[in-house]
Amino acid sequence: MKSDKNIEQQLQDKFDAIGQDLDTHLTGLLHAKPINYWDYIQTDALLSLQNQRSVLPDEMVFIMYHQINELLFKMILWEIDQVAKKDDVDAAFFSEKLMRISRYFDMLTSSFNIMRDGMDVEQYNKFRTTLTPASGFQSAQYRKIEFASTELINLIDNRFRETIDRNTSYEHAFNHLYWQAAGKDYKTGKKSYLLTVFEDRYKDEFLKFAEFYNTHNLWTKFKALPQHVKENPVLVNAMRHYDYTVNITWVMAHYNTANHYLNIGGETAEATGGSEWVKYMHPKYQRRIFFPDLWTEKELADWGKDV
Repeated sequence: MKSDKNIEQQLQDKFDAIGQDLDTHLTGLLHAKPINYWDYIQTDALLSLQNQRSVLPDEMVFIMYHQINELLFKMILWEIDQVAKKDDVDAAFFSEKLMRISRYFDMLTSSFNIMRDGMDVEQYNKFRTTLTPASGFQSAQYRKIEFASTELINLIDNRFRETIDRNTSYEHAFNHLYWQAAGKDYKTGKKSYLLTVFEDRYKDEFLKFAEFYNTHNLWTKFKALPQHVKENPVLVNAMRHYDYTVNITWVMAHYNTANHYLNIGGETAEATGGSEWVKYMHPKYQRRIFFPDLWTEKELADWGKDV
């Protein structure tokens, strides 16, 4: 809506509202540099962040690809945060944000072709040894996307879900998240170096994040909507699309790319972080489902089996 006030009056009102002197800010404009693309995007800083550990040229593809992934993860979290912190969420707003997020994951999914066909297999299997024990498992932003998408119980390892409820401590629940299986022997309780250093760096941050999002995640926000909004077909389809895209389509693109490089002569190579990646990654084993009530019993039973 166009304001009846001229731009000068709008500026005066804006700075009066925050107790600032308009003339001082206008005078500052006399000394400010015009913005340019490279400073705004921080191009020089961005392009200086790629540091190889080997002399193999295709490692640069690997590094940049994962940095792009992390930027997309940040975009996803940015959209989820807007839903989490908005009180009056309606179907249109929720659907719009979900479809934005899904499009980012569509990009992530299709981009695996860059990894699958964009690196020499021999080069990859040489430079990957320099990355041990680092692993994509250690993407903190991806873990946050999971926390922000669904209730914590849906991220618990299938073997332990019946022993955990809303009265369970976050610490205990955290120790039984599905991805702990990639770096933990549940019989002995011993954690791998991969998992230990990851938790040393992020555990406190994760617990605080998970506590907020356990009541503000996308699934909880959806369930709190009025019934007629929850039945909105556009919103339901957007929820299902997001769930399937993240937990089936994107995961399988990752799985198939890993299989391309790590299945050598019929033998499956170990992941750099030491995880049993075949079972850790495949959706039919993990059965990670963000919005379980939006799927039929058959769909739930067949989750990940036909991919």
